[in-house]
Amino acid sequence: MAGLSDIEWTDATWNPVSGCTIISPGCTNCYAMRMAARLDAMGHAGYRGTTRKSGKRQVWTGKVVLNDRVVEAPISWRKPRMIFVNSMSDLFQDKVPVDFIRRVWETMSDAHWHVFQILTKRPDNMARILSSGEFPILENVWLGTSVEGSDFTFRIDELRATPAAVRFVSFEPLLKSVGPVKLDDIDWAIVGGESGPGARPMDVDWIDEIKAACDYSETAFFFKQWGGVNKKKAGREYQGKTWDEMPRAAIST
Repeated sequence: MAGLSDIEWTDATWNPVSGCTIISPGCTNCYAMRMAARLDAMGHAGYRGTTRKSGKRQVWTGKVVLNDRVVEAPISWRKPRMIFVNSMSDLFQDKVPVDFIRRVWETMSDAHWHVFQILTKRPDNMARILSSGEFPILENVWLGTSVEGSDFTFRIDELRATPAAVRFVSFEPLLKSVGPVKLDDIDWAIVGGESGPGARPMDVDWIDEIKAACDYSETAFFFKQWGGVNKKKAGREYQGKTWDEMPRAAIST
């Protein structure tokens, strides 16, 4: 449910929720579905029944599990970390009760020495819930949304409407051009190609568009990977270098 991570832009993961639902093309080859199926096969109660076999792959069933026993886990991690919240799920999906989100918020407030990174494909839910007045803006909580191409850039507007100390967009997996995207009031952009079985290719021109938008809006640019079946071989260099820029909030801490 929680532990150190080899994801390039974070230190650890924390999964108070497991299970999800496919809602857009970026979900098609989601690594979390494969991992959840393995965990279920190993007898991990938190993932029981969260996936099913569809052809040659595992897909989400829509079942969501609230993992009560790990809700307060980051409080016991004394060394400051960047923590990816729900790397195996989505905190703002419809089946997660607001009361449970409130408990997650309380933990992040109490564990103020960490930075928590929340990524959702449902920024409309996030904006609605966090604009209710019940959730304080926490300086150590970064809020983000995923955008896989031009059909989903509306999510950036919904992210902008969300009260947040830091906002970020994950253009991963980047499956098509995002077009003339605007990144005003977006602190950080992560770009990455799809990896693993059935990975769809990423065009360098699509990255160029995002990099130009970052330069124009002074948004930190992080190039995660080219992806592909062998992502290590494809590497992380873009324009002849590695891009690991972080939001100003991270640099100032």
